Amino acid sequence: MKQNDLKQDDYRFKVANREALIGVGLVVFNFIWWFAFAYGLGSKDPANYKYVFGFPAWFFYSCILGFIIMTVLVTVIVKKYFVDIPFDDEGEVK
Repeated sequence: MKQNDLKQDDYRFKVANREALIGVGLVVFNFIWWFAFAYGLGSKDPANYKYVFGFPAWFFYSCILGFIIMTVLVTVIVKKYFVDIPFDDEGEVK
């Protein structure tokens, strides 16, 4: 059995690819969230800024609330969709 055949048959690669795609999706969501609030609300004249808890609204929503939402989202996604897989090669070809 060749090394490439082992990779194609090994379920761990499918799990790792799925989890990597989930991670990329989370990063893209985080960037869109941050960019939309930071540049959407932050592109106004500073004299017209609204404030939330003493922070400009663009900063509060993009950095503070975004961090809280991403922390909760990552925690839920990891607990619900990520699985433990063994790293040892049980059927290693020699």
